[in-house]
Amino acid sequence: MLKSLSERPPPRVSILIPAYNESESIGLFLRELIQVLDDKATDAEIIVIDDGSTDGTKSVVRRACPDDPRVRVLRLRRNQGKSHALQIGIDAARGEVVVLMDADGQDDPHEIPRLLDALDDGLDLVTGMREVRQDRFIKRSTSRVYNWTTRRLTGVDGHDFNSGFKAMSIDVAQSLDLYGDLHRYIPVLAAWSGFRVGEVAVNHRSRLGGSSKFGRARFWRGYLDLLTVKFLTTYTNRPLHLLGSLGSALGGIGLLVLGWLSIQWVLGQGIGTRPALTAGVLLVIVGVQLISLGLVAELLVSLAHRGGGQRRHAGSVVDED
Repeated sequence: MLKSLSERPPPRVSILIPAYNESESIGLFLRELIQVLDDKATDAEIIVIDDGSTDGTKSVVRRACPDDPRVRVLRLRRNQGKSHALQIGIDAARGEVVVLMDADGQDDPHEIPRLLDALDDGLDLVTGMREVRQDRFIKRSTSRVYNWTTRRLTGVDGHDFNSGFKAMSIDVAQSLDLYGDLHRYIPVLAAWSGFRVGEVAVNHRSRLGGSSKFGRARFWRGYLDLLTVKFLTTYTNRPLHLLGSLGSALGGIGLLVLGWLSIQWVLGQGIGTRPALTAGVLLVIVGVQLISLGLVAELLVSLAHRGGGQRRHAGSVVDED
């Protein structure tokens, strides 16, 4: 008789696989993954998060491993995106190490031991860097631009931030709050929380079946999310530094314009109908509003600190005597 989930001892590794309409690939991928886990004697559970698939992905998973207690399927009622699916999987994970993999089979299960070894060597999070990518030229090209921009803007050293193949300690996983498309920036969020992050070159393969679920809009959404991450990791506790700087710059330009117009007025020139007057007044008003908004944001941050409402990031305290 199979034991219930609560009666089983927690595994060492939880493998999370978000899947959306991957019926053509996930069956083959799961059978290969299970074979690798058996060969390596890896104590693991596999959690497939069916992100509202409409092609029978869940049924394919059940047929691929019908009697394997290590495989769990969490089905979402509708498609809510990869970040949400991963957050659901993280909340359900029981292992001390969490491995993220895509369901299309491009991530090679034989590389899992190398990622786990990197964690044993001292890293808290390791990304499987796709050294030779089996993707279309346009996808590889945009990814290079994206990775370069992310590296320069965040200061986190990395060459393949968006790789879906990652391994991390449970502390890192539980420190994450994934929504929107923030799964692309997991290494940045982990580094911001004080964790040690790195990369290991891994084999990257062609899809086992099906087609990519990401279109052209992915590129622009990624950059908007990058701005979100930059704000969260740099200005969460000091919003006035951003809003006050912008407000001061705009207000200063407005004051310069108004000062110049005032000199023109003293010299007897009419300024009442000049567009520069409207622009100067508008810049000063916007500057004052931004500074005021920054002060209100600082007040909210201060109240959150005093009330203990600010989220404490795991990893802030690494040892206690």
